[in-house]
Amino acid sequence: MHKRMLIQAASALVALQFLAVPVFAAGSSSGGSDQTTTQCKKGEVWDKKKQKCVPPKEGMLDDDSIYDAGHALAMAGRYDEAIAVLSLAANKQDPRILNYLGYSHRHSGRVAVGLGYYEEALRIDPNYTLVREYLGEAHLQIGDLAGARQQLTEIEKRTGKGSREYGMLAEQIDHFMRG
Repeated sequence: MHKRMLIQAASALVALQFLAVPVFAAGSSSGGSDQTTTQCKKGEVWDKKKQKCVPPKEGMLDDDSIYDAGHALAMAGRYDEAIAVLSLAANKQDPRILNYLGYSHRHSGRVAVGLGYYEEALRIDPNYTLVREYLGEAHLQIGDLAGARQQLTEIEKRTGKGSREYGMLAEQIDHFMRG
């Protein structure tokens, strides 16, 4: 099963290159994503050190790269691939990783699993307002308006009403109430 997960993650990473070039380009000028898409076959990624295409292995990518890849896959609606990639992170307690594991599970219909990841992320970093926004949205998905409002209050305490997270959750609550 572990091998199958790695194969799925490898496929996700290769597919990610087509979607996330701007994400990687903003964080690195290595050009590795260009080689992956132009020189590597499906299931391989460009290894800067070896200067060739290789199948990805656990520990091959740092957690920041895993987060970037998982985030991009989640935002592209490729939730199961995002979960596979994010699960490769060495630091299983990184709130960013936990947040997008929660997001991906929630959007895949596993809201209860997503709630668990959000709660764990907030246990580690109670001031992570993006988690609070997504947690509020999850509460709305299960019909818990009070839970969503509680997260909105927590965001307001930390950032005020002018933050993106406050505005997004407030909009979702308004939409929920209009029905």
